[in-house]
Amino acid sequence: MNVLKKRWAAAAAAAAGLVLLTACGSGGSSTGSAGGGPVTLGFAQVGAESGWRTANTKSIQESAKSAGIELKFSDAQQKQENQISAIRSYIQQKVKVIAFSPVVESGWDTVLKEAKTANIPVILTDRAIDSPDKSLYKTFLGSDFVAEGKKAGEWLTKEYGSATGQVNIVELQGTTGSAPANDRKKGFGDVIAADPKYKIIASQTGEFTRAKGKEVMEAFLKSQPKIDVLYAHNDDMALGAIEAIEAAGKVPGKDIKIISVDAVKDGMQALADGKINHIVECNPLLGPQLMDLVKKVAAGEQVPARIETTETEFDQASAKAALPQRQY
Repeated sequence: MNVLKKRWAAAAAAAAGLVLLTACGSGGSSTGSAGGGPVTLGFAQVGAESGWRTANTKSIQESAKSAGIELKFSDAQQKQENQISAIRSYIQQKVKVIAFSPVVESGWDTVLKEAKTANIPVILTDRAIDSPDKSLYKTFLGSDFVAEGKKAGEWLTKEYGSATGQVNIVELQGTTGSAPANDRKKGFGDVIAADPKYKIIASQTGEFTRAKGKEVMEAFLKSQPKIDVLYAHNDDMALGAIEAIEAAGKVPGKDIKIISVDAVKDGMQALADGKINHIVECNPLLGPQLMDLVKKVAAGEQVPARIETTETEFDQASAKAALPQRQY
């Protein structure tokens, strides 16, 4: 009997030790790969074209570290071919999950089929793709860009609701072919189309950068004798345009009303200073939500096909109130 008791005690101790090792090895929820190590995430970023993108990258890098996820990061410098190369590299490295913010909407099917064949799940962040094959990615995390454009248009129609003459609008579009450029244009256009007095007299890409926004706005000011409103697809282009407007001897926010999208700190400061009139928020701090999704898809869990971030709008007064606590 004593021998039997000793065997039972040894077995119980071994079982308890196994449970303890399993609990410690789980690291809360920071791990989840089949081998018990940290989940490896390959992330292909668009680039560093704006303050929004810089904040987005920082959020992803810091959140991966906090979550115990091993991050392999690449900067595509706004070139699709660089993102495709990065994704293929992640496939070769056999990462657990691939996530990326697509430079443009089209042209992803081939490389995403390669990821699917390799059984590596893909998450789209911030920007969507136009592929009809929804099985090529697990989920999309980001904003509703059409809704952002509609909010911009709705502010304009309220601001100029009593105007009797034509309202001349110039538009600084984002990167040609990108989801935010396409959708923000569509949402805005759908709203103003209801009244023929709103007319977009010039529209051109500013590539989401401050320098290009300034350059294009300079050209608008030379070619268009009367501009009432500027609609910029992001704050960086609006900030560049402000420089051009001031250099032309006009007062931004008064002589030319400005509507923008993003609500990064520099844009919010310009709004608080009266140089921008209205900003529709697009939240870049997607890191915590992304890491939660990475863990779930790595573990084989089902996730919603689309997850949208909660966002708001700012006028000059609310920008002043929000600035002291603004994280980006």
